[in-house]
Amino acid sequence: MTITLHNWKTDDKLVLMALCNAVDRTFLSDRLPYPYTEADADWWLGMVAGNDGKEGVWRAIAVDGQVVGSISVERMANKNRSVGSIGYMILTPFWSQGIGTEAVRQICGIAFQELALERIIGEVFPENLASARVLEKNGFRLEETKVGAVVKGGKAMDVRVYVKA
Repeated sequence: MTITLHNWKTDDKLVLMALCNAVDRTFLSDRLPYPYTEADADWWLGMVAGNDGKEGVWRAIAVDGQVVGSISVERMANKNRSVGSIGYMILTPFWSQGIGTEAVRQICGIAFQELALERIIGEVFPENLASARVLEKNGFRLEETKVGAVVKGGKAMDVRVYVKA
C-alpha cells in the first residue's frame, strides 16, 4: 500500500464532491457543507489554488493512486500567524490502516517547511480516540481541553487541543 499526498487540481472536482458527500461526519466540523455541491467544490478548489503555500497547504490523500481523503494545515489568523491548524478526513473503509498516521506525518513536514510555522495544533472531540492516537503517533501532545468550545449540530462540545512544535 502506497500512501501519497497530492495537490488538489481543478479536474479533481468530481472526486472531491464524491469524497465530501461520502465521508463520515461524526467528528468533522460543521463548516463542511452537506450535501457538497459543484458550487462548493468550485469555490474550495479556487480558494486552494490561490492560497496553497501561503495561507495553508491542502492535499488529497491517495492510496495506490485512489483518493480516499483530504488533509490540510491552515495558518491561523492575526496574532497566531506562526501557528497552523491541521484537519483531515478519510473514507470509513480506509480507517485503521495507518493511512491517517502517514498522511499527518507527510503534511506536517510540508507545512513546517512551506509555511515556516512554529507550531501545528489539532483539535479533536474527546470521543474521537482514533484521531487523537494519529496525532500522538506523530509527536503531538495534549495541551488543553476546551470545554464547550465548538458547536456541532447545534450543541456545544468539548475539544481537546493537541500541539506539535
